[in-house]
Amino acid sequence: MNDLLHLILDGTGLTMGNFLLLCGVSLIASFFTAALGLGGGTLVLAVMAITLPPTVLIPVHAVVQIGSNAGRVALMLRDIVKPVVLPFLLGTLIGAALGAQIVVSLPTAILQAILAVFILYATWAPKFQAHKPSLTTFFGTGLVATFVTMFVGATGPLVAPFVAAYCDRRQNTVATHALLMTIQHGVKIAAFGILGFSFGPYIPLLIGLIGCGFIGTLAGKSLLNRLPERVFKTGLKVILTLLSVRLMYSALAE
Repeated sequence: MNDLLHLILDGTGLTMGNFLLLCGVSLIASFFTAALGLGGGTLVLAVMAITLPPTVLIPVHAVVQIGSNAGRVALMLRDIVKPVVLPFLLGTLIGAALGAQIVVSLPTAILQAILAVFILYATWAPKFQAHKPSLTTFFGTGLVATFVTMFVGATGPLVAPFVAAYCDRRQNTVATHALLMTIQHGVKIAAFGILGFSFGPYIPLLIGLIGCGFIGTLAGKSLLNRLPERVFKTGLKVILTLLSVRLMYSALAE
């Protein structure tokens, strides 16, 4: 038993209680995200911030998020709106390249405050409800969101308003957002690998988090298909607003 615990926890600085807590949060967060389209990534990030040092938090969170989002992509492949993918990918590559050069040199509080204000505007401004964003907009969103995610981790809410405005159905919104987040986190993982971060000690934790996240996704997808369209859209706006308030609080507390 001690050998097993040593294998699971060695090099992470975690207790078994912390390990199980993170796995449980991953399950709940993925259920939440699959049902409402987003929100789980920030929940996981918040709990990880309590149990992991900052230098580990962002790259490990990226692996967890790619596992959770890739699970949704696999389950909802037919619902993806494909035209937005290539522009977002190109913007993501440029954003990661820029962010990797100055990873810890910009104040996190400023980025969080900007992100919070933008989420509120993008969620409630009438024009976001009346017009679909262009493909060029998705290029810019990929660039900015990926640059920011190198510093603050969870930028799903930054991308979500554009996806929601572009897509006609809630299934399209959830599936397309999941693919864009998979792309963003995948590129971010590669960037941190190039910067020299070692993921090795955290492999057992990552397996547990991704496995629990996939279980949560399966359950959340079932709820998604039962939610009325109006409930989905209202829930999405409420979650985006709450997340923006939380980000602003974090920025002011710095």
